Amino acid sequence: MAKAPLDVDVTQIAAVDAARAARLLSEVRSAALAGQRTQVAPRPVIGQSWERVLRTGIDPDHGLNSRLLPREEVERRREASPLRHVLPVLREGLLSVADVAQHIMVVADADGRVLWREGHPSVLRKADGLGFELGADWREDVVGTNGVGTPAVVRRPVQVFASEHFVRSHTTWTCTGAPVTDPRDGRLLGVVDVSGPLETMHPATLAWVDSVAKLAEARLRELHLSALERLRAVAAPVLARLDGRAAVVDRDGWTAAVAGMPYTPRIPLPKSVSPGRRWLPAVGLCSLEPLAGGWLVRADEEVAVHGDARIVLDLTRARRWSVTVSAGAGSWSHELSPRHAELLYLLAMHPAGRSAADLAEAVFGDPARTVTVRAEMSRVRRYLGAFLEHRPYRFREGAEVRLLLPDDPRDLLPHSTAPAVRRTGVTPSMP
Repeated sequence: MAKAPLDVDVTQIAAVDAARAARLLSEVRSAALAGQRTQVAPRPVIGQSWERVLRTGIDPDHGLNSRLLPREEVERRREASPLRHVLPVLREGLLSVADVAQHIMVVADADGRVLWREGHPSVLRKADGLGFELGADWREDVVGTNGVGTPAVVRRPVQVFASEHFVRSHTTWTCTGAPVTDPRDGRLLGVVDVSGPLETMHPATLAWVDSVAKLAEARLRELHLSALERLRAVAAPVLARLDGRAAVVDRDGWTAAVAGMPYTPRIPLPKSVSPGRRWLPAVGLCSLEPLAGGWLVRADEEVAVHGDARIVLDLTRARRWSVTVSAGAGSWSHELSPRHAELLYLLAMHPAGRSAADLAEAVFGDPARTVTVRAEMSRVRRYLGAFLEHRPYRFREGAEVRLLLPDDPRDLLPHSTAPAVRRTGVTPSMP
């Protein structure tokens, strides 16, 4: 009987003998990519990444050089990225140590595009030779397993050492990346990565990079709360002279103040906001008026949701999932966090509905975690409103629900550890 591969964390070996660990990983990589049994199993996060990348058809020996973005597009993305606000935090936490250790710091956006790159000059030149340049696309499905693209897929910190990289030319390199998410809604903003020659690798780098990423998220939260306080000062005199239901929100819909209506943390706005009458799922028919730093939302008379509705849950993309609602009053879309993508997927799979206990068991494997489920579903209802019913939780009766899934079931919500997501691969029959 063939022996099962040994479960060994090669990164621990690398802390003592990087050269030995690199040789061992090279053997593991060669055998795994050839479909042969390996003496040492790749770490689960790496093995699962290799499986995903193999399905993309990327050549492990030659890879694929992604086209660089023009400098003008890099600058445009920098200006649009919330990560620009936390560059001082990232630099202070990473650059001084990275430079001494002959590493570089790389910051990529949610699309895997390298927007900032700083650090040791000689390492920057080596990165150029790997195509690890400003504007490069380092998504996992473009350049294989790496410290930028793989953390973006699994939504957790990942260290990729030597031949844990999928493409051969990257195997002299070590990368440690951590996702940076929007503390307001869990949306992926990008990845911060520390990279360098493999001999400079250390297991503690993973915890170091992750802690700095969390500091950046904390700073983003502080900036958000400060901006809302400033907007609240603008909102107070405006709301004081209005009758009826009204709210003042920032440019992303986060609520600074309300009058005549219950407070809700966010009123989702259309992607392209302009003054005028709009249908907002959390409010109904309303008018939008610009304010310094945000919008005044004035609600019209309550308009009931009626008529035909079409709900499209799109889970086809690796990192960005969305729900789109089309009804008599118009159409709007909302980008989903990983947890909300899981929950709405499970409701689409069961049109008759799921109780809080059912969802808790499906997501956490523990039917007692109903408080967590109810809190998350309350957040979902803030943007789906009357299109989502409860007791049990389900999409509105009579709505046409369409579920868009990846071609390969293994690409469905690759970050998810929910038992019901991991064991399913069957598309439900929709009403």
